[in-house]
Amino acid sequence: MSDSQRWRQLDFRLLLIGQTTSQLGAQVSGVAVPLLAVLVLDASPTALGLVTAAGTIAFTLVGLPAGAWIDRRRRRPVLIGSELVRAVALATLPLSAVFGLLTMTQLIMVSFLVGVTRVFFDVGYQSYLPSIIGNDRLLTGNAAIETVRASGQVLGPGIGGWLVATAGAVNVVLVQAMTSALSAGSLVAIRTPELAPDQSPEPPRWRTQIKEGLVFVARSPSLRAIALTSATGNLAFATAASVSFIFLVRTLLLSPRLIGLLLAAGSVTAMAGAALTPLLARRFGSARIVWLALATTGPLALLTPLAQPGWSVVLVAVGTAAGEFGQIVYAISSLSLRQRFCPPQLLGRVNATMRFLIVGLFPLGATLGGVLGELVGSRVTLLIAGAIVAVSPVPVYLALRGVRDADELHAGRRARQLYDD
Repeated sequence: MSDSQRWRQLDFRLLLIGQTTSQLGAQVSGVAVPLLAVLVLDASPTALGLVTAAGTIAFTLVGLPAGAWIDRRRRRPVLIGSELVRAVALATLPLSAVFGLLTMTQLIMVSFLVGVTRVFFDVGYQSYLPSIIGNDRLLTGNAAIETVRASGQVLGPGIGGWLVATAGAVNVVLVQAMTSALSAGSLVAIRTPELAPDQSPEPPRWRTQIKEGLVFVARSPSLRAIALTSATGNLAFATAASVSFIFLVRTLLLSPRLIGLLLAAGSVTAMAGAALTPLLARRFGSARIVWLALATTGPLALLTPLAQPGWSVVLVAVGTAAGEFGQIVYAISSLSLRQRFCPPQLLGRVNATMRFLIVGLFPLGATLGGVLGELVGSRVTLLIAGAIVAVSPVPVYLALRGVRDADELHAGRRARQLYDD
C-alpha cells in the first residue's frame, strides 16, 4: 500500500470520527432542545412548533444557493466552518441560561442557524467525500457514514433523555456544541490535498449557477429518476408522519414505551441495511440495487395500517423495519451513483438540488397528511401513504432497468460531455 493510500484511509477515518461525534451530538440535542424549550422556557405547542420548523426550513431557503457557493470553494474549509459556527451558536444557549437571559426568540434563532450550518455541512460532505476515498470506494464510504448516522438514531435519543434527567437540558445542549467542535478538529487533521475549484475571472451570476445544477439534474435520466423517486418517497413519509403517532396511540392503544421500541427497531434495521449495502450491491449490481431495494421492501409499508390492537401490532414492526432497510440501501446506492458520475465542478449544486427537491416536499406532505387525517382518518391516510411508497421506485426502475452495475451506464463520460456542451 502506498503512502497516499494510507493517508486516504486515515483521512477517511478522521472524517468518520467527525461524523460519529457530530451525529451522536445532533441526536442527543434533538431530545435536549425541545425539552429545553418545554422545561426551562415553558414553551407552548405553537412556540415548540416554531423551534422545530426553524431547524428545517433552511433547506428550502438556502439549499440551492449553498450548492452554488460550495462549488466555487474547497469543501473542507466549508465543513470546518459549519461545525465551528454550529458549536458557537449552541454554546450561547447554556451561557445565556446561566445569566438568566435565555429567551424563546434566541432558541428559534439558534435552531435556524444550526439548520443553515446543517445545509452547508450536508451538501459539503457529500461533495467532499469523493476526493477523500476516490470514486471506486464511494459505496463503501457512504455505507460506513450511514451506519454511523443510524447508530446515532438508535443511541442518541436514549442517551439524550438520560442526560437531561441527570444533568438538565441546558447542560446537554452543551454536549452537541462540544461534539461539533470535536468534529471540526478531526476535519482539520485531514491531510489529503483537495484540488482548488476552477475560478473564472468573471464568475456567472448566482441564478445562472443554480440553474446549471437544476438543468443538469433535469437532463440526466438517471438523476431525474432518482430525484422523482426520492421526492415521492419523502412526500409519502411526511404524509404518514402526520398521523402515525395518532394511529399508534389512539387506534392501536400502544404505550409510549412500546412505541419507542418500535421506532428503535426501525433504526436498528437501518444500521443493518447500511452495513449490508456494499454486499448487496456486489450481489445484485450497484445500479440494479437502487430500484430493487425499494421494489422489494416498499409494498411492506402497507402492513402498518392493517394492524389492529393486540398481537397484530407486529405488522407495524415488520412494515417499519422493512421500510427503514429499503430506504437506507436506496439512499446509499443512489447517492454513490450521483457522486461517482457527476462532474466535480457541479457536484455541490447537484447535491443541493437533490436535497432541495427531497426536503422541500416535507411541509407539503405534512399538510396533506393532516388534511387526509381529518377527512378519512389515520388508517386510510397510512394506506394512501403506503401505496405511494409502493409505486415510488417506478421512475428509477424505468431509468435503470436492464443495467446491472453503475459502470455500464457510462454516466460519467456522458455527464461531462453534457456539461461541456
